[in-house]
Amino acid sequence: MSAVASGVTDALTRMRRSRASAWWTGTGRPWVSARAKTAHGAAAPVLGTVSGFGWGVLLAGVAAGISGLAFGWLELVVVAAVCLAALLVAVGFALGRSSFRIGLDLAANRVVVGEQAVGRITVGNAGTRSTLPARIELPVGNSFASFHLPRLAPGAEHDDLFGVPTSRRSVIVVGPVRSVRGDPLGLLRREVRWTDPVELYVHPRTVSLEGSSSGFLKDLEGLPSTDLSNNDVSFHALREYVPGDDRRYIHWKTSARTGTLMVRQFEETRRSHLAIALSTSLSDYLDEEEFELAVSSCGSLGLQALREERDVTVLVQGATLHSETGRRLLDDLSGVEADAKRDTIVQLAKATGQAVPGASVAVLVFGGHVSPAELQAASVQLPLGVRVIAVSCVPGAEVRRRQIGDLAVLTIGQLAELPAALRRVSRA
Repeated sequence: MSAVASGVTDALTRMRRSRASAWWTGTGRPWVSARAKTAHGAAAPVLGTVSGFGWGVLLAGVAAGISGLAFGWLELVVVAAVCLAALLVAVGFALGRSSFRIGLDLAANRVVVGEQAVGRITVGNAGTRSTLPARIELPVGNSFASFHLPRLAPGAEHDDLFGVPTSRRSVIVVGPVRSVRGDPLGLLRREVRWTDPVELYVHPRTVSLEGSSSGFLKDLEGLPSTDLSNNDVSFHALREYVPGDDRRYIHWKTSARTGTLMVRQFEETRRSHLAIALSTSLSDYLDEEEFELAVSSCGSLGLQALREERDVTVLVQGATLHSETGRRLLDDLSGVEADAKRDTIVQLAKATGQAVPGASVAVLVFGGHVSPAELQAASVQLPLGVRVIAVSCVPGAEVRRRQIGDLAVLTIGQLAELPAALRRVSRA
């Protein structure tokens, strides 16, 4: 009988295990996962208010309480009681609802390096009861500003002005504005987000090239090439008519004199298009000052061409910047950064030739760490018929112009010297 009972028990056990396994592999696992997600979603806002220091105090209090009770040390029990009491008191500071109406306003979303950028935070009490004093935090780039908010009566408003450092070209994310409630010890910290972040563009410095670049920009009017075309503006020669030619280009006087239909043939003219290739490779620059001068030179060239209503394409390693308008070009230049893993100036020139094969003029902008051999190799990567100009940005250097084969190399030591350097190209 005992053997039969044991067998029955084993069978029942295996049956229960198989049912449990089937339940877990079937509906059990999704059910547990859903309940766990629900519990985590409910607990996350509460657990998220506990700071790292708060978790440390909680663990220290629990450990002290267990050790004190286990070993009979009254001192550890007192430490545990103090830790837990501090946490309970901190809960009172974090509880409560905020009824704020907060606005973030920047005086200008676009400034030039060095210009003053200011903004304002407006906080109003949208509730029917007075609000307790609070702290308002405003992230600005990698740092943040903190403002003390006093007690506000219903309908009352309070505003604070703030400034944003603009000593360096960048795209600074301002916001979101958040209110912070918590205890003085920093055990609990409850944040509420009130606004969306706002981008502040710190544009590079630029210089006007008007009046000094007329000879440079005349190259953009279109250069006749050796490619022949049946319709263009640069006349090349006359040839015999073949079926399919446009009758508008028949030269009737010559046809009457020779007794054979003759049509005009033209040389293709390149589009009025400026391609600017700005190197973002750290290996092409000696320091950050050179890179900033190169960015400013690129922006100045692009803006002048846009003012002259020319087509402009601005490229960096791995990307083409927006150049439909001057504002979009400067916005993109605000976020350009040098990188040690970028391609060389030769690879950049090759990518420029592939992206803008019909350009009239191509300008390579780089620092003082590019050798003449690299410039020669870069210039041959661009299509034939494209005039190539190189601008070497070396702070403190004298303005000079030198020729490397068909490549005109300009060296400038500061941004204000760029117009004079372009005049040297115009006189060449």
